[in-house]
Amino acid sequence: MESTPILSGYGSYGTANPGYAPIAEGSPAMFAPPVCDFHGPSAPPASMFDTVPGYEGTVAGGEGGYLPPPMPSYPAPQPQPGPAQSNWNIPSITEDTAREAFSQYASSKCCYSSAPVKDGVITNMEAYNTYRYRLETFNESRTTEWSQQPYNGQPVDAYTQSPPGPWDIPAKAPTFFQDDKQVIKVPNTSSVKNCHTCLGMGRTPCNECAGVGNKICWVCNGAGNRSSGDRCHHCQGRGRVNCSHCHGQGSRECKTCKGKRQLLVFINLKVIWTNNLDDYIVEQSSGLHVVNLSKVSGQEMFRDAQYMVKTKVIFLWEYDISLHEMKIFGDVCETVGFSYQFLSSVVQVYPVMGFPDSNVVRAAERLVREHQARFSQTSRILQQRQTIELIPVTKVTYKWKGDSHIYFVYGNEFKVSADNYPATCCCTVM
Repeated sequence: MESTPILSGYGSYGTANPGYAPIAEGSPAMFAPPVCDFHGPSAPPASMFDTVPGYEGTVAGGEGGYLPPPMPSYPAPQPQPGPAQSNWNIPSITEDTAREAFSQYASSKCCYSSAPVKDGVITNMEAYNTYRYRLETFNESRTTEWSQQPYNGQPVDAYTQSPPGPWDIPAKAPTFFQDDKQVIKVPNTSSVKNCHTCLGMGRTPCNECAGVGNKICWVCNGAGNRSSGDRCHHCQGRGRVNCSHCHGQGSRECKTCKGKRQLLVFINLKVIWTNNLDDYIVEQSSGLHVVNLSKVSGQEMFRDAQYMVKTKVIFLWEYDISLHEMKIFGDVCETVGFSYQFLSSVVQVYPVMGFPDSNVVRAAERLVREHQARFSQTSRILQQRQTIELIPVTKVTYKWKGDSHIYFVYGNEFKVSADNYPATCCCTVM
């Protein structure tokens, strides 16, 4: 039975019911076929994709980068500062609270004796106001990429009308300050193309048998008979057996188009929401390492949030027949016109004012400025939030066996840090 070539350049391969010529005794049944290097193109060629207005930089694989958001239609008004906060202090913890926190800390350590907790005498407690300023910027970024899927009769809408711009496509934002993403198919960009992997044939050469449909018999190693001289019953003396991967056809269904021969290509819009957070903790002179404070919470003393305001403006228009152009001439009239919705950029928080610690004020100004410069060029800032927490830190001095020692109690969780605990032992694992 004659074999049918699937692709030009690969010769004849893949017979549904291959026959094998008789062989001379003592000679190999068949020579091994050449190694098949066919893997298809690693990526679709650039010529496969049409030029779509507004999406000229779109490539396959999402390597086109983030798309800058449009400029706001009107200048954003300056944010107004919030009321100055008067009470920036919290009461110190009691001695009983400090001792209970110390007891829980010692009991959580397998090698710490409880003697300093029971017998130690607290001689001094000093409270430190340690502030943490936090700025969160919740932004939306957008990027596009060419995508494809096997064509099964899906609607084709390319060139029916101009597609909406990348920032004109509505997307439902998640809860503010929570990371999320959404993939949206861009309307009016879908078209049908021949599959680039199989060149529109629906099948590709089988890599396991190099496209010939058969492989060397593993029982007789292609000799056609056994060492005893008897004919090999596994391959019936042919020396080769049908390829189990392609079932003797020499080709397999194309993995790209799933045998459909054609692909629906279109542009996908990726919308990514990201919460960007930066902290600043004021250095305090208590001696407690600042890194410890990142693991605890404090009492929120100040909160301010600004978010994107959606505005609807009614534009009136008239069509000038002589000039063949449309004129927009106002925002108030008696005639029904058309409306646009846009998002203004009233999202920048106002740096903290009236705060007693100048380090926090300077940190707020710096971080607000940095976030605007970092995120406003490549994304749309939807909301900013700034908070100031007062993290309680208490330095406790106590005496035990005539020596003076210290530990720290910090955070709303009453965490304890005691680097030089005086009663530890060396545990030996048997």
